[in-house]
Amino acid sequence: MKTITVILALLMAGITMSYAQCDKKVVLTSSKTEHLDATGAVKKTDDETAKIEINKAELQISVNNEHKMTGAIKSETCDWKTPFKEGKTIIKATVSNDQGEDRDVTITIEGKDGKVTLLFEMEGMSDDRIKVGIDKFEEVS
Repeated sequence: MKTITVILALLMAGITMSYAQCDKKVVLTSSKTEHLDATGAVKKTDDETAKIEINKAELQISVNNEHKMTGAIKSETCDWKTPFKEGKTIIKATVSNDQGEDRDVTITIEGKDGKVTLLFEMEGMSDDRIKVGIDKFEEVS
């Protein structure tokens, strides 16, 4: 009986640790942007600062403190084995740009071998996907 209790406790701790990251407000920052074509090949690279703030209900994106997008999150799947290092979050949202235009987007945040990247895909624009390497990934209270 003790063995079963210990196993259940360990499983619950692992699930809680994985979900804990998913339930937090996070801020991601990046200093380099890659524009990808539909096949994933890099079309161009820009040195620019991007800041992405995400909570359970919405996200905000700012590039060089000029271009801004905000939006409501429609769905999120989150599975991190090691918080902020190994795992994946997929967010589907509708964002508005500076001109007030709404677009459906998919944002994939993936950690692999301790390196976190973000892929931003706008519906109907598969030939201009944006990928950034995350320099800083932090929880905000």
